[in-house]
Amino acid sequence: MYSFKLTEKLKLALYCLPFVLAATAVEAKDRPRSHSNENCIECHQQENDHWQQSDHYRSMDVATAESVIGDFDNAEFSHFSQHVRFYTRDGNYYAALTEAGETTEYHLQYTFGYRPLQQYLVDTGKGRLQLFPYAWDAHPKEQGGQRWYHNYADEDIKPADRLHWLQPSQNWNGMCADCHSDGLVRGFDHQTDHFNTGWDHINVGCQSCHGEMAEDHAKAEYQKPNSLAASDWHTSKANLQSIDGCYACHSLRSPLTDGYDPTQPFLDQFSPSMLQQPLYYADGQIKEEVYVYGSFQQSKMHQLGVTCFNCHDKHTYKIIDQTNGLCHQCHAESVYETEQHLMHKPGTSGSECVECHMPNTTYMGVDPRRDHSMRVPRPELTVQYDIPNSCNRCHDDKSAEWAVEQVAGHYPNKRPLSDNEKAYIELQHSLSLPLPMHLAIINDATLPELKRASALALLPNTTQVLDDATIKPWVESSLPLIRLATAQVGFLLSQADRNKSYAALLNDQYKAVRVKAAMQMLHKDISKQPALKKAVEELNTANDITRWRGEGGLNASLVHVQLNQMQPAIDALNQAIQVDPYFDGSYVNLADLYRNLGKAGLEKNTYVNGIKTNPNSSLLHYSYGLSLIRNQQKQQALQYLQKAHQLEPDNAQFGYVYLVALDSLGQSQKALELLKQSIGNYRNGQRLAELGMYLSSKLGDEASFNWFAAQ
Repeated sequence: MYSFKLTEKLKLALYCLPFVLAATAVEAKDRPRSHSNENCIECHQQENDHWQQSDHYRSMDVATAESVIGDFDNAEFSHFSQHVRFYTRDGNYYAALTEAGETTEYHLQYTFGYRPLQQYLVDTGKGRLQLFPYAWDAHPKEQGGQRWYHNYADEDIKPADRLHWLQPSQNWNGMCADCHSDGLVRGFDHQTDHFNTGWDHINVGCQSCHGEMAEDHAKAEYQKPNSLAASDWHTSKANLQSIDGCYACHSLRSPLTDGYDPTQPFLDQFSPSMLQQPLYYADGQIKEEVYVYGSFQQSKMHQLGVTCFNCHDKHTYKIIDQTNGLCHQCHAESVYETEQHLMHKPGTSGSECVECHMPNTTYMGVDPRRDHSMRVPRPELTVQYDIPNSCNRCHDDKSAEWAVEQVAGHYPNKRPLSDNEKAYIELQHSLSLPLPMHLAIINDATLPELKRASALALLPNTTQVLDDATIKPWVESSLPLIRLATAQVGFLLSQADRNKSYAALLNDQYKAVRVKAAMQMLHKDISKQPALKKAVEELNTANDITRWRGEGGLNASLVHVQLNQMQPAIDALNQAIQVDPYFDGSYVNLADLYRNLGKAGLEKNTYVNGIKTNPNSSLLHYSYGLSLIRNQQKQQALQYLQKAHQLEPDNAQFGYVYLVALDSLGQSQKALELLKQSIGNYRNGQRLAELGMYLSSKLGDEASFNWFAAQ
């Protein structure tokens, strides 16, 4: 079950029992058939019984009386401009949806998920299954459940919107399928714009975690996952590797392969997202729907060898102990189950370890999920950075300052954050730091690997140049996420320096690193570089399997541009616009490509068409404004730059360029007044403060000059 608004915010980052139904998901052709669970149950009946208690068992199913839990007895629901009626006919499940003044009947063929909500899938042709925009809240009625609700409860998502349910961002084949069915292959062909998606087993079963076991696997030595004893915090390396299979689905990541194999490393099949805004708060707490990988990787638990199965049963996936006893497996009850430590009376809801160390955030409207970074509550960060804290999540009638006093009273010797931990939060808050401070975070081995890698990925905000001596230790690091982030920022190296230590990343152990490095090495002759040739092939595969949405075509075009293949680059961007018309990045890149080719008319047409299709795109208005300025049409450019600023008022770059344009057209006083009103919107406003001092000086306004100087 997914909510896709997150993807919209990141659009320019880069990143069953087999059966056949006509024109929908079928068993993939030319692929060995697996019976998955059928091969396992005979010997593993207890495991099968436990699995049937899990949410994985209900991850997807054919819509039948046994699988459907929503109310289809002519239930009706209205949402802004939409109205829907749910009903059955001849044993099938339907919804009549009225939107944009028209009513259409949709056959809901599959259930998707089970609890705390259930969604439904609709076949829309060309092999596509789309997520219907209404879900069933499976909570008991006394908890507000047993009702229909819209996936975007506070918004009227209309057809001309990238988040509309018929658009690629709500597509089952690409966004959801590989985590809800065994042996999934998307099978997208960008030439025909058609999916031939297939699975081996309709839900998450044995194969999703164990792969296809050999016929004689029972004869092989089998190691059960270790239980975590209080005297032994460290699990085996093999067990740590085993949770790669969990990460394959419980992470925010970009696929590198079509479907995944649980027997292969996570980083050979996916490129995970780093800790970045708006996904996470500056201290690393979850904000958007990022699943578990990013938060758990930050935790001390992960660093000390704890795995998923120390807290979750490996087949029901339920928490093995719903009380504080879960934590007392390792944390002595005599020390931690006290009122002094808990700050609440033992046995009350406030005394539950998870309420302070793993607070909930609700996604999908009704799905509360715990933050797995398991951090110490620090309400002082709320005061300084407006980062949420556990105390005020419950005591919402109190101030953050009150929470600071309460914590200080119980923990006068609470471990302070180190200088680099503080610097990391400042970096994530302001997005840049003085280079020595920034490098100190990256090179601090006491910090979690993912935090160091995330800091490394932010280097382009701090410096425009790196050299071989700086990056060589990162290239040679034993930590794969450090190498991945290094590959990502390779463009900060000169081409000469990219040919030194950096080139070793083309032979990295993991595909995720190799494909990132390949993108930065395309200046070399591929035919004479076997490692580069292989990595580019892997990069092209990763791009091709995602070309059902705009990002895939855009990324494919970037490779073509680097190889000076301009017509294929144009074709890739036009294909991206065709399949995903509300993804504005494709228009911007296509217009820029036309500009570089000297085709001003096509550049203009691309911007005009893009803005017509996406009238609320700040990026398109901003980019077209810059284009008009380059063509000496400053007065016309002003309206587009102003619109970009209005649409995204906290974007410092958009604000800066708009104010400079005002100044260049003789409206310096207006620019100064607007800057005074808006400078508080920007997290890193130093450049704008300098602009304010310039404008004040130009206008002879000493008071304003001093005001900006103090910012």
